[in-house]
Amino acid sequence: QEHYGGLNGLTITWIGDGNNVLHSIMMSAAKLGMHLHIATPKGFEPDLRITKITEQYSKEYGTKLLLTTDPLEAADGANVLITDTWISMGQEEEKKERLKAFQGYQITMQTAKSAASNWTFLHCLPRKPEEVDDEVFYSPQSLVFQEAENRKWTI
Repeated sequence: QEHYGGLNGLTITWIGDGNNVLHSIMMSAAKLGMHLHIATPKGFEPDLRITKITEQYSKEYGTKLLLTTDPLEAADGANVLITDTWISMGQEEEKKERLKAFQGYQITMQTAKSAASNWTFLHCLPRKPEEVDDEVFYSPQSLVFQEAENRKWTI
């Protein structure tokens, strides 16, 4: 909202793990008028209960919801590209399997080519290079440090 001046009508794209951060976005995006595209590898989808509620919200608020396994399809026309850690605390023993499953999900400038011309990037940190490359992470479109500063006030 700080960057775009409003949220209504924006398309946000999540590329990565169907985790708690995604669940929070899913529960709020439609209520804020945002379209939501989600790309997760097979087997790493968001919780089915949350997905059903999100589908209901999307219909109720007139927004679009896309669930796919294709990151470029999800990024198509996106204003905001978002990812998060692929290996959360307590999942360290799954690292090798997860890194294999998430091949092709790294956010890069190639991903951004599918996005809207005014795209931005978010990551709630800490970030690993396999999730997003340096070119995107340190680009002018990256809002990760403003995001971190804004989160500070909720802690």
